[in-house]
Amino acid sequence: MGRGDLTDAEWERLRPFLPVSNGRCGRWRDHRQVIDGILYRVRTGVHWRDLPERFGPWKTLYERHRLWSADSTWERLLQQVQAAADAAGDIDWDISVESTIVRAHQHAAGARTDPPPALAGSKGDEAGTPGRKSVAEPRRPAGGGGAGDEGLGRSRGGFTSKFHLSADGFCRPLSLIVTPGQRADCTQFVPVLEKIRVPRLGLGRPRKKPDSVAADKAYSNGPCRQYLRRRGIRHTIPEKADRQAARLRKGSRGGRPPGFDEERYKKRNTVERAINRLKNSRAVATRYDKRGYVFLGTVTAAALVIWLRA
Repeated sequence: MGRGDLTDAEWERLRPFLPVSNGRCGRWRDHRQVIDGILYRVRTGVHWRDLPERFGPWKTLYERHRLWSADSTWERLLQQVQAAADAAGDIDWDISVESTIVRAHQHAAGARTDPPPALAGSKGDEAGTPGRKSVAEPRRPAGGGGAGDEGLGRSRGGFTSKFHLSADGFCRPLSLIVTPGQRADCTQFVPVLEKIRVPRLGLGRPRKKPDSVAADKAYSNGPCRQYLRRRGIRHTIPEKADRQAARLRKGSRGGRPPGFDEERYKKRNTVERAINRLKNSRAVATRYDKRGYVFLGTVTAAALVIWLRA
């Protein structure tokens, strides 16, 4: 076992949830070997063609990663690991929300306009890869597809992407969304919270509602606060200076100031630390993937490793 490869215990946690072949298209290369190769690339950021030979043909690894990014297999694996942690009471549901800029390499430009492989397909039951229906319904992940929707844009940092995330109190990502680098943080606040979905191991609906949310001033606007009040979620978001001045100018018509818990706000550093953990993976810190849904799969695979080894 090489450095960074899955341990036996980590492999056993993933194995029951991996897709199986139906035998009509031949046997797949061993999932464990392929996942180790994909995680090696996520960790080091090397070209797919430069992967060590011990992982097998590079194209097999690339196609498997591309397909699992498109049909949400990575996301499903992450949710299953989160479900096991939640069943053990190992998730701190006082979450925080933040975003971070990722510099896009020149190799990330020039993506084709064809749809993801899970959507490009044929007729009825023959669409997509056989044997996938037991894993996840093919769909287009948030942040993927199309020139503007590839999660690439221009910001102060130049050619960039941005991923928005929520993290629990133990610095582990709960949900992820990829957008162009110039996209405002507050526009993705609701999608990030709506994407939180931790299944139950037994009966019951998935958990989607955190105990509380902390965020910085980028999320201090009316729609974000109204959304949290509507869902009955306690929140700690500092008020912007200009909004505070406008409220004070109105006097009694300006209403009450929003509540702010300084001690709770100190826990917001957990999402910053989760970002640092994700960016320890070089393929996350710099975007090399052309397609938005593939880059989202890369970030999700890095988050999966964090949950497995937390």
